[in-house]
Amino acid sequence: METDQGQKSHRTVLIRLAGRRAGAAAGRHNYVTDSSRARHRAMVSFPSMTTAHRDATVNDIQPTHWRALWISDIHLGTAGCKAEFLLDFLDHNDSDTLYLVGDIVDGWQLRKHWHWPRAHNDVVQRILRKARNGTRVVFIPGNHDEFAREFAGFAFGDIEVLDEDVHVTAKGLRLLVLHGDQFDGVIQHSRWLAHLGDGLYQLALWINHHFNRLRHRLGLHYWSLSQYLKHKVKNAVSFITDFEEALAGEARRRGLDGVVCGHIHKAELRDVGGILYCNDGDWVESLSALAETHDGQLQLLDWAVMQAERQRDPANRPPRSLTLPALPSALRRQGKYP
Repeated sequence: METDQGQKSHRTVLIRLAGRRAGAAAGRHNYVTDSSRARHRAMVSFPSMTTAHRDATVNDIQPTHWRALWISDIHLGTAGCKAEFLLDFLDHNDSDTLYLVGDIVDGWQLRKHWHWPRAHNDVVQRILRKARNGTRVVFIPGNHDEFAREFAGFAFGDIEVLDEDVHVTAKGLRLLVLHGDQFDGVIQHSRWLAHLGDGLYQLALWINHHFNRLRHRLGLHYWSLSQYLKHKVKNAVSFITDFEEALAGEARRRGLDGVVCGHIHKAELRDVGGILYCNDGDWVESLSALAETHDGQLQLLDWAVMQAERQRDPANRPPRSLTLPALPSALRRQGKYP
């Protein structure tokens, strides 16, 4: 009898010990599960907030809508092309009609060496997207993309290719639209000199690029050193004046009210002998475009200045991300925090 009682007592002790161990294991399991769930909730919530903020930042861009936009002399395929500025411009501006007024792709430089970074491809895709979304896109080739002139009168998808066009503003002004190299004597009669000048110009753009990298590090906005030097040279100023008068004279000869061109990388909007002369500038130096409002007003957009002003506005500064410090490992081991 004593033996039976001893065995029962022994079994009772084992059962109690097993119960305590199971309870402790269950407690540890509940703690690990709760802790994992809490950490999982934290991991899910913070990235989703970041993604939502990123999407909101992209979708919050409300582009300005114009009746017409003119851009030229982008020179895709060269190191001097400011594709990032142009992408920002295209994101913030839409229009019923978009004129690409020549030298969009630089065939002269691409024949020498291939340079086509992703940003240049993005520019092409952005323009194609605008065409698909209903913008009338007109491509008027220049001397650097003259290979496209043999396709004048055709349409590539949603993009028309024309040698020139006549744009009628909302006020009824008739404007001749062409690149302008047809009125450059050097281009027409001394091709070798034009290519030599293009090589020297690329060197000036290279210097300008590194000069502006230094300005950016100092917190200064874009400023074209090459354009400043060009406008200080007396012969260059004389050439620009002759070019403007030749284009205005052609518009007058055709009985039109004005002309829109590119080619000389000098944005301008002024009256020349009773003819409205408009040059939309370029995207290697001046970073400018010509725009027509819906009531027919024409204005030049200096995008480097406009972008700098937008970035100085506190309302347009991106919010700083908040990084939470990790809890000390000792507190996590004690189970005080998940």
